[in-house]
Amino acid sequence: MKGDKVLSLLGMAQKAGRISGGSFQVSESVKSGSASLVIIASDISEGSEKKYRDMCSYYEVPLYKYSDMDSLGHAIGKEYRAAVSVNDAGFAKGLMKQLNSADTGGSQINGNENQ
Repeated sequence: MKGDKVLSLLGMAQKAGRISGGSFQVSESVKSGSASLVIIASDISEGSEKKYRDMCSYYEVPLYKYSDMDSLGHAIGKEYRAAVSVNDAGFAKGLMKQLNSADTGGSQINGNENQ
């Protein structure tokens, strides 16, 4: 299943120390310029989604909606997470390739594909 590849890549990026998880850490990664990709859960609130959408648009970071909070958190070995940032261009490129494939269920929210 292709969706498992996205979560597996997130787990590998976490083990490599290239993931920030949680609202504050993701915001700091985006604002500092270290985030190459942000993935938000499909079950976050509209207000939170707008916050990430606006922030990623302003800082020109690709933003995708994928899976749910429990799955995102579990993939990185944590409790549930509304958002994760990928702080490595190589991992981000691989994840975007998987997320853009038609059958993953991922959807791009903004048009920024800098990688």
